[in-house]
This record gives sequence, structure tokens and C-alpha cells, in this order.
Amino acid sequence: MTEAGERENRELPPELRQKLEELGDYLVWRIGTTEGEEVLVVRVGLASNTPRFNELPSLRNVSERKIEELVKAGKVRVEWVE
Repeated sequence: MTEAGERENRELPPELRQKLEELGDYLVWRIGTTEGEEVLVVRVGLASNTPRFNELPSLRNVSERKIEELVKAGKVRVEWVE
């Protein structure tokens, strides 16, 4: 976890931090870019919806360096997969 992420984590109330950790056990996510877009796509959904991820356009792998670039530029899109 980055220093900023660790700082944010410390600022969360303990009850919220615990609930988020519990919820994390039920989530699936994919991170990458789509063809023709210079945007980091973060797809998140419940584990029970994992088959739905296969119906969406493929995401290309992206390096950690590129992830940092896109995040710093504010080029991030979060998609909830139902």
C-alpha cells in the first residue's frame, strides 16, 4: 500500500475499516485499459457476478508505472459489474 493509502486507512473509523475488509472477501476486480482509450478502468463486482466480467470488453494489462500516470492525471473510471 502506498504512503497516501496507509494514511487514508488510518483515518477511517475502525468499524468502517473492519466492514470494508469483510466486504473485500466478496469482491472481484479487474484493472486495465480498453483499446483506444487512455483511461484506467477499474471493474468491481461481487464474486457471484464473476461470469458477467467475461461479457464485457477485454481489459489490457497495464504496468504499475502506467497505472500511477493515469491516476495522477485523473484518468480513472470505476465500473460496478452487476
